[in-house]
Amino acid sequence: MKAIAFIRRHYDPFGGAENYIDSLINNLPGYKIHMLSSRWKENPRIVQHTVNSASVSSAYSAIKFNRNAAAIIRQITPNCTVSFERTTCQDIYRAGDGCHRQWLMIRRLLCGRLKGLSFHFNLLHRTLLSLEKELFRATPVIIANSNMVKQNIIEHYAVNEDKIHVLYNGVDLTRFNTGCRERLSAEFRREFHVKDDTAMLLFVGSGFERKGLGVLIEAMSQIRTPAVLYVAGRGRTGKYEAACQRLGVRDRVVFTGPALNIERFYAASDVFILPTLYDPFSNATLEAMASGAAVITSRNNGASEIIEDGRDGVLLNDMTDPEELAAKIDKTIPICGELGCRATQKALAYSISCAAGQFSCLIEDYCLNK
Repeated sequence: MKAIAFIRRHYDPFGGAENYIDSLINNLPGYKIHMLSSRWKENPRIVQHTVNSASVSSAYSAIKFNRNAAAIIRQITPNCTVSFERTTCQDIYRAGDGCHRQWLMIRRLLCGRLKGLSFHFNLLHRTLLSLEKELFRATPVIIANSNMVKQNIIEHYAVNEDKIHVLYNGVDLTRFNTGCRERLSAEFRREFHVKDDTAMLLFVGSGFERKGLGVLIEAMSQIRTPAVLYVAGRGRTGKYEAACQRLGVRDRVVFTGPALNIERFYAASDVFILPTLYDPFSNATLEAMASGAAVITSRNNGASEIIEDGRDGVLLNDMTDPEELAAKIDKTIPICGELGCRATQKALAYSISCAAGQFSCLIEDYCLNK
């Protein structure tokens, strides 16, 4: 029996990559599956290998994980190794985190010259850039989850475009759909005391700075339509709560923390908003679309490539401009129902089973041709 090894550093119950890997495994029934991770959930189909990466330094932890994962791969000699991390021992790399060099370039433009210069001397950034450079050079097959990421890789690392395949993310349509939208919305509004004439806005994501939460909070102080914003995600909220207080919107922004039952939030929301500075392809965007919410996001979100602006979603020209965002929120709320319906129809073409099936075909082709 041929063997396939997957590399994923940690198991995150909130993570889209974990669901993606599960779907890949379900699409590869005839293979022995190895999982290399510091921890992973129990699965009788998987041979688990613990990769030690514990360290006081994030930079050295990344180096240690790469080194130890490579050592295990040399021992088990799989027919194909698929990595979801910045490692250098794989046959196929899925660039789910995008291109770190591109993200640093965006941050430099937004944070000023002095702070931007500090990134050059930051050990973690230097380590990630070094791993990134080597993996893009040496990995035979690269999967990008948007054309935006594909172009980032080509521009920054001069990778031959023929070895980069674009496979969009997929959504679990059994979990995220419009089947219970009316009931869940009514339940949610009663539970959180949201008035019938108040629009419910939703932001989902960890890494609040990168995902543009600061701009969204500023926009909340400028919108004219009665609305409340729910922020679901893991991260430090202190400075964002202070901004709400300063801008006079503290009573209209609710921080929920990470939510395991996030489908309830999608089902209850009128508009999902993600003015992200850089997102290779936001799973949350596709989940919201499948759940019937109208979507507003930036063009720096790879998921914007499947959205037709003004028809099944709304795209921002400048993700740093709260005035543009506020105006588009006000314009979107009255037509959120029809936008949400068209968004759901679009999302039906991007099921996670279909996405995993396409990826599985690439893996099997590689195993056959190796």
